Amino acid sequence: MNIMGLADKKEALIKSLRKEGCLKSPGVIRAFMEIPREGFVRPEDRPWAYSDHPLHIGSGQTISAPHMVGIMTSLLEPEKTDRVLEIGAGSGYQAAILSRLVERVYTVELEKELADLARRNLKRAGIGNVRVVHGDGSLGLQEHAPYDKIMVTCATDRLYPAWKEQLREGGILLAPVGSGYHQELTLAVKRKGGFRTKHVLSCVFVPLRH
Repeated sequence: MNIMGLADKKEALIKSLRKEGCLKSPGVIRAFMEIPREGFVRPEDRPWAYSDHPLHIGSGQTISAPHMVGIMTSLLEPEKTDRVLEIGAGSGYQAAILSRLVERVYTVELEKELADLARRNLKRAGIGNVRVVHGDGSLGLQEHAPYDKIMVTCATDRLYPAWKEQLREGGILLAPVGSGYHQELTLAVKRKGGFRTKHVLSCVFVPLRH
């Protein structure tokens, strides 16, 4: 494969996402530059790694479009000291982006084949601060709670109690909430045991399985 061709496509994609306002902070832009998306898609899809749309990764799941990864990463307001829980590891790409911005990422994936795939992809990319757990994401991951931030990368009918309980006071929970073919990307901030929520934009994600 022409690696320079991919490099050019990556540069063009990042330039486009910056122009559209999907990539704003220097840290998120740098993470996009450092993480090779082609290492998180199927080999036959690598020529399209830097096209701005989802790609199938197997087990009925997809890797999110780059613009959505940029938007969600920015909304999470990642900080270097954060410990983040991700629900839905997929191929590991979103966790890889977060790995460059936070202290630690725990990502839960129901499909064992995808959990194994994410581990391989992350290891190949030299990422050591992400732990992939095979399990039911609706239950969160009590073992390492509380988390500073929680990101859900699959459509959910509600914000599950485990996520709310495992988030620290002042933390951010971000999830596409809704059923059917459309959801509302919802941002919730934990305040005094309750949650202040707002809908950010309409989106389409594959459903949470559990």
